[in-house]
Amino acid sequence: MDERFSRIGLLLGTEGAAHLTQASVAVAGLGAVGSYAVEALARAGIGRLVLCDFDIIRPSNINRQLYALDNTLGMRKCDAARERVALINPRCRVEALPLFIDERSIAEVLSRNVDLVIDAIDSLNPKTDLIASVRQSGIPLISSMGAALRRDPACVRTGPLAQVRNCPLARVLRRRLRRRGIPLDFTCVYSTELITSSKSRHIENGSPEEQYYKRGRVRSTLGSLPTITGIFGLTAANIALEILAFPRKNGFL
Repeated sequence: MDERFSRIGLLLGTEGAAHLTQASVAVAGLGAVGSYAVEALARAGIGRLVLCDFDIIRPSNINRQLYALDNTLGMRKCDAARERVALINPRCRVEALPLFIDERSIAEVLSRNVDLVIDAIDSLNPKTDLIASVRQSGIPLISSMGAALRRDPACVRTGPLAQVRNCPLARVLRRRLRRRGIPLDFTCVYSTELITSSKSRHIENGSPEEQYYKRGRVRSTLGSLPTITGIFGLTAANIALEILAFPRKNGFL
């Protein structure tokens, strides 16, 4: 076993670690949550990563995104992610896709034959489209709900979307997915921390990051901490590792 991942094998067993080296994971959204998820997957020895994000790195990303450094400003997030993964695990095969997630580009992502998808998108329409498509494909999905405006790490939880509470983003997603007939039983990372109703409206109306996109109207910027967004990303990655290392136990073989 590669010495880089020998401690993974000590915990998960030789077979579990081997499953990780053979696994393929797509991460959609490489910002505050997604960058930490990719970091954990790379350090756990995942064999192949499909990394999707069309945006570039900006000064406002530095407070919470792993790829945001003074010398990466203006760089595509997916390219910065690929370079970082290569430094962690050169054996990991990385496909960097500078895609805006929509109904057309999702098909390209899913055509890469991945074993699991982590949704770390913070734009409502793309997030809804991705979740619906992945659920219809039968590929295991882990989705991050809203991490902005939260300060209490003790409030971070995991569970099916149907049971998420105190999350305006989840509330809107449930409504949209029900209209499409999409089951709400996929795993989410979310916070139960209460936020004010006025700030909730900003989340329900769209993503803070969409102000940078040429698509859609300008959104209000929402505050966020690197600690909470990092916990969301690492938690999503941890769930993914459990599923991929023990697929029979988790009903995927």
